[in-house]
Amino acid sequence: MLQLYKYVRPAVFKIDPEAAHGMTIKALKTGALRPCSVVSSPILEQEIFCLKFPNPVGMSAGFDKNAEVIAPALKLGFGSTEVGTVTPKPQGGNPRPRIFRDPKSGSVINRMGFPNGGLRVFKPNIEKFINSTNKPNGVVGINIGMNKDQSDPAADYCALISELAPLADYLTVNISSPNTAGLRDLQQKDALADLIGKMMEAREEACPDSPPALLIKLAPDLDEKQQQEIAETLLSAKVDGVILSNTTLDRPEFLPEKFRGEKGGLSGVPVREKSTNIIRNFYNLTGGKLPIIGVGGISNASHAYEKIRAGASLVQLYTGMIYEGPAIANNINKGLIELLERDGFASITDAIGADNK
Repeated sequence: MLQLYKYVRPAVFKIDPEAAHGMTIKALKTGALRPCSVVSSPILEQEIFCLKFPNPVGMSAGFDKNAEVIAPALKLGFGSTEVGTVTPKPQGGNPRPRIFRDPKSGSVINRMGFPNGGLRVFKPNIEKFINSTNKPNGVVGINIGMNKDQSDPAADYCALISELAPLADYLTVNISSPNTAGLRDLQQKDALADLIGKMMEAREEACPDSPPALLIKLAPDLDEKQQQEIAETLLSAKVDGVILSNTTLDRPEFLPEKFRGEKGGLSGVPVREKSTNIIRNFYNLTGGKLPIIGVGGISNASHAYEKIRAGASLVQLYTGMIYEGPAIANNINKGLIELLERDGFASITDAIGADNK
């Protein structure tokens, strides 16, 4: 069934993007989109953040905003899934339409604005998954954000950490979406250091014995000075990892004029090189000491391998699945095994940052 996607995709693309996404979530919840046989190989396994990742390919935040389909997503072959972005209070996000596809370039522009049901919906869904039997193998991260009307960002992030840290394999702090006014300002050195300090305290209070890893998700639009300052700040604050990167505000000239004119963050193939470059820079700036999850423009095994060799320990995707279909995780994992064996690596760990050595 999964192999049929290339035939049904033209029909799917005639549907409004947000409606199509809703149909996908429903299909996963009801079992209409069936699991596939998951690729398993010791060469792909890693232990990062004291967590065992069965393979390096993860579902990115934004797909499962309310933590509704954790198990079905993992059963598609992903080694991890990052649910959210969740905010403390429910919010509807920005006005529709707010998702735009350009199939020719394999890209998407979105200006969602963190639409989600808030903690009151999200937390019970996470608890239901944790308490379920026969859970699939895989890691579950929680991506947290601030409500758009919050004047004190730290209050929202700390409130979410207090509620969700005991339930998370790891936490990702989203300060890089371009669709919430002022959010990217939190990437500035002093603001970031202050925010991380407060979040670390909240995490220790919520989980004094075994706090989950805390990761920061950054934009790809940072200049070299900003990257250096942020890298120093993250190392000094002893965060556990970084996700590189979120969507970009860039609009390459080859994109269609009407599509290019839409406001929001651009994802997919056009952001691939930019995200790989920032991964490479951060790997070098941090001396490989800070685990990186690479995101941006991944649609096949070569793209994922490129990010791993640049310095990413793990990768995530979402837009790639829109264009390649639900078999994408398995296809990438199969391809990664071939690429690793071709280059003589006994483990994926040996390939991390290989192009920088």
